[in-house]
Amino acid sequence: MIESLPNLTLVLGGARSGKSRHAEALIEAFSPPWHYIATAQAYDDEMQARIAEHRARRSQDWITIDAPLALPEAIRSVPVGQPILVDCLTLWLTNLILAEHDTAAAATELVAAYEAAAGPVVLVSNEVGLGIVPDNALARRFRDEAGRLHQRLATQADRVVFMVAGLAMQVK
Repeated sequence: MIESLPNLTLVLGGARSGKSRHAEALIEAFSPPWHYIATAQAYDDEMQARIAEHRARRSQDWITIDAPLALPEAIRSVPVGQPILVDCLTLWLTNLILAEHDTAAAATELVAAYEAAAGPVVLVSNEVGLGIVPDNALARRFRDEAGRLHQRLATQADRVVFMVAGLAMQVK
């Protein structure tokens, strides 16, 4: 068991950087049950395959909660103190934007939910601000909203990890 895992860990990185596997390993250091809050929605065959791949590598000790929009509520549904992994915040943010939700209010609700969880909570998200400036307003809005969300969470997180090529770099 990892005694040093703080209440809130933010794991950031690019696509296929090892974020989810690293986050799962952090949570699996605790006694089960482990709670995996998934924000993805399977709109096509490729996304269905990605979701199936994630589920297949986890043991039956994981309890999966699907929360494409109601992430704060899903966190609140987990008994206080039980380990929670949220994967991923950028998919949740996409869902909020496309459903025309107030993303700032949702972020405030997310903060209140993980604070009440009493940890350990591991949040996984894609770092999308390292590339070129997107060519359309929706993509630029998403990139900017993700950056603001990450800054807010990183400020409040006890630990921030940046994943590069499967390697974890501790930022905070």
